[in-house]
Amino acid sequence: MLIVILFGAAGLIFYRLFSLTYFQHDALTKIAEGQYQNQQESSARRGSIFIQDLSSGEKQLITLQKSFPYIYSKTDARFKIIDKNPSSEEVERIRQLNDKEINIGYEDRRYYTEASFLSQVLGFLGFEGDRRVGQYGLEAYYNEVFQNEEDLVLTVDKNIQLFAEQELSYLMDKWTPSSGTIIVQDPQTGAILAMAGSPSFDPNNYSRYPLENFVNKAVQEAFEPGSSFKPITMSGAIDQKKVTPETTYFDTGEVDLAGYKIKNFNEKSFGTQTMKEVLEKSLNLGAMFVQKQLGDENFLNYVINFGFGQQSGIDLAGEATGDISNLYSKRKINFATASFGQGISVTPLQLVNAYSAIANGGKLMRPYVVKEIIGTNGEKRETGPEIIGTPISEKTSAQMKAMLVGVVENGFDKAAVNGYDVAGKTGTAQMASPQGGYSEDFVHDIVGFAPAFSPRFVILIKLEKPQGIKFASDSLSASLGKMTRFLLNYFQIPPSRY
Repeated sequence: MLIVILFGAAGLIFYRLFSLTYFQHDALTKIAEGQYQNQQESSARRGSIFIQDLSSGEKQLITLQKSFPYIYSKTDARFKIIDKNPSSEEVERIRQLNDKEINIGYEDRRYYTEASFLSQVLGFLGFEGDRRVGQYGLEAYYNEVFQNEEDLVLTVDKNIQLFAEQELSYLMDKWTPSSGTIIVQDPQTGAILAMAGSPSFDPNNYSRYPLENFVNKAVQEAFEPGSSFKPITMSGAIDQKKVTPETTYFDTGEVDLAGYKIKNFNEKSFGTQTMKEVLEKSLNLGAMFVQKQLGDENFLNYVINFGFGQQSGIDLAGEATGDISNLYSKRKINFATASFGQGISVTPLQLVNAYSAIANGGKLMRPYVVKEIIGTNGEKRETGPEIIGTPISEKTSAQMKAMLVGVVENGFDKAAVNGYDVAGKTGTAQMASPQGGYSEDFVHDIVGFAPAFSPRFVILIKLEKPQGIKFASDSLSASLGKMTRFLLNYFQIPPSRY
């Protein structure tokens, strides 16, 4: 009886399998295809992204739905995806094969109309198994919003972004760095007007690029800023009334601290110098003097209050915090080197946001990329400016702006613009080595804003490992000047000097 039951059960299983693979083959294949198509159509129904054009007051759609091919096989009642993102050449080869078991299907999918334009901010619509989800940038951060078919309108301006990307491309060609970043921010609101990174990628064909190209270094990676951090140190000391712009110290050219010899960038002594000259000549020993007057605890507090060592709260995925942990060790050498931007790391976004606080009267704003969310019923939810701290007083801000105008006029005049007050500071810093200590490679960065006493924009430019050039004042000053002239003209800002 047991044998009869077993053979009977085996017979039923065999009949079921035979029925599935022979009689129901076509029907089941169509069901599988339909399930895949329905799943993809569901993920394809995704909210759109608009970018602003401040010159016309209009907005432009930069994502839409478009039909894309995929390659799949049909054999033995099985439906299997072979390639989700085939190239046009691969699709053509499949067509020429004319194989009944290998087919080409089509699905509606997110299409980025401007290819690589703004791609590190946007991210892309990738796969999680067979399901499409947003990855990196806005696509990841606002994935649920997009799935609800709500639209985003960005703070980014198309024309400013295009100019920033063109200037970054020029710098990448000229100095052949490993990477580059440009950020333009409205210091009054915190809104990001442009954010460019290179090397970049085309989100329509993201699978053809290395993973590192997806990383938005403006937000997701930290670096040691070098001398562009000196205004942060100076701001704290002026705010605490430990120094004034006219305070003097005697620069010996070298200081021995805890067994370490610290020198100025050119290893020279400058004698008696004012605090204005510390910034204008970018003196490391001067920054150390300022930090000593401020005191370790106060210095750490100002670093924190300016937003370093923590996320800014920007609405982009994967924001890094930087690293100021050296300052918690209470070692004097760590405070000394941090005063001129070595031994701590910051993100480009944190640095430009801190300069925005210096520029706008002392208010630290939350940076943001999305201006408004538009629901399926047309209802708008706007993002307003948000003050997240007040690191310095308005009086300190005014003094710092005057000092940073002096830096441009007396330190690197290539960034100057006739008829306007331009403020700024450069940074040149050795890059930390993975093995410990420092490598022979450098980071160049520059941050500036204009018009200095009623600023409309702050610009940050950063290059990693530029070749054939030693200092950021030589590699980046002209580009800061070029971008400043463009923005002054774009916003139709009248001259502040006659």
